[in-house]
Amino acid sequence: MQLEELINKINKSLDELDLVTARKYIEENIELLNKNKALLNSNARALLEFLTDNQKSDVKPLTRQEMSTINSINIYALRFDIRGLKLLIKDKANLLSRKDVVQYLNSDAKTILSGMGVIEKKDQQ
Repeated sequence: MQLEELINKINKSLDELDLVTARKYIEENIELLNKNKALLNSNARALLEFLTDNQKSDVKPLTRQEMSTINSINIYALRFDIRGLKLLIKDKANLLSRKDVVQYLNSDAKTILSGMGVIEKKDQQ
């Protein structure tokens, strides 16, 4: 794929809010795009910087199961189901100790989990 064609596909994908396709194109050609980032529109440049930073920081991406657990935590917190929340997080200490997980929690979950002492209050921000 030529550079011009790649840039057009990424920009078009982001204009259509197709982040999955844009991310796929960027990840496959990240080195080439870093050299020619001026040709990308602002949204594409922001996504490129985000993906580059994630690669450099060696952040392990969340698995489907972990994302499902986080989603369940958010739902229990939204419904204020403390019993269900306690049962769910009982065996998930490793997941909740990761710093990058807190950003996926909704405000209800952050408040309840910090009140329970599962996450630190400074992690909420």
